[in-house]
Amino acid sequence: MATATSSAHTMTTWELDPAHTLVEFSAKHMMITTVKGRFTQVSGTIHADEKDPSRSSVEATIKAASLDTRTEQRDQHLRSADFLDVEHYPDITFKSTRVEAVDKDHFRVIGDLTIRGTTRPVTLDTTFEGRGKDPWGGERAGFSASTKIDRREFGLTWNQALEAGGVLVGNEIKISIEVEAVKK
Repeated sequence: MATATSSAHTMTTWELDPAHTLVEFSAKHMMITTVKGRFTQVSGTIHADEKDPSRSSVEATIKAASLDTRTEQRDQHLRSADFLDVEHYPDITFKSTRVEAVDKDHFRVIGDLTIRGTTRPVTLDTTFEGRGKDPWGGERAGFSASTKIDRREFGLTWNQALEAGGVLVGNEIKISIEVEAVKK
């Protein structure tokens, strides 16, 4: 996942750049439209070994209260005990348990996602987008990742039945992540 400079295994540490990292989610509303949101406070670390990606690891923390769907009333409901319960569970965390190389630029990052105090395994389908020097002499790398979860598996069970059938909030949540990380 990062270039090693010698033939020996070299672990490179990268810190997520919160100003250039985006975690988005989407869910069906009334079973007919997709509503998207994002989290604005994300931090994390990538320990990468390009020669042996299985030695790599990822940890990330999202401040649950930083949720933003562009509608304050909906945001407040999603922050409430009906959903994320940010007062009691302020952080959403991910900690990888293994990294599998699919090819030189694609990886499966398998790990434990914790939402609302409930931890479940997830697989992030991850793409290495490239790396380069920034104008300040640092080095940056980009990654994209995606996954889907069933929100009910994390205790997010609030819903409302619709008169015409179906439910107000879809159970499948799509997660899309864009990361820019700075080499330490």
